[in-house]
Amino acid sequence: MHIDLYFTPHQTDELALRERTVVVIDVLRASTTIITALSNGAREIIPVATVESAVKISGNHFGDVILLGGERNGRMIDGFNLGNSPAEYTVERVKGKAVIFSTTNGSQALVKARYARELFVCGFVNVGTVAEALWRTPRDFTILCAGSDGLLSMEDSVCAGMLISRVGAGGETDPELSDGALVARTLHRTFGRGILKMIRSSDHGRRLAEIGFDGDLRYCAGVDTLPVLPLLEGNVIKLRSEVEKKEAVDHSQET
Repeated sequence: MHIDLYFTPHQTDELALRERTVVVIDVLRASTTIITALSNGAREIIPVATVESAVKISGNHFGDVILLGGERNGRMIDGFNLGNSPAEYTVERVKGKAVIFSTTNGSQALVKARYARELFVCGFVNVGTVAEALWRTPRDFTILCAGSDGLLSMEDSVCAGMLISRVGAGGETDPELSDGALVARTLHRTFGRGILKMIRSSDHGRRLAEIGFDGDLRYCAGVDTLPVLPLLEGNVIKLRSEVEKKEAVDHSQET
């Protein structure tokens, strides 16, 4: 198994990610929010890069089955139903609904990796579940960190390092790591014992705390609190259980 890693989407392009297994990480907060929304019953998440795309897609749907979620500079976009705080994505708000989702960093990474053979969404809250899925079916994979405004983010890098360490612990042989993956694993070994402290001291963490989202930092620092596996199917993100259920139905209809 070979593990590659990019600290920001700017380090790669769609062609390099095409037909690969990709894990997208945006701890603060897109990954954590997507995982939370799906855990609380959202039907699917539709990641888009721009506000204009989100509004256009929502215009093709009627009723209250579609929500607009996302942020720019940490705050909810004008005219949207939800921001990018996982606390907003409650069962009451999202159950049974699709969320068109656009954020400053995370949705950009998801859109860049949309042609991957398979794409998983990972944060601290589900890192163990993602690691288990990867080592149960060993294959090369690429970690794409969302970063922050085009720069490396400490929290994404440490989360990537935790994922790499767990995949290595679960496999029969040690994975082969790129230089980026080695750096992430080293960062995790250095900062992994104090996740919340690390997040609060990061650039992005400090900015979110300053605008009133310290509660989100505590939530995003939870490890293995939401043991679910979101993955991309077509252009939407669903839980693996829902994708497998659909595939079983499609197969039965074919036979």
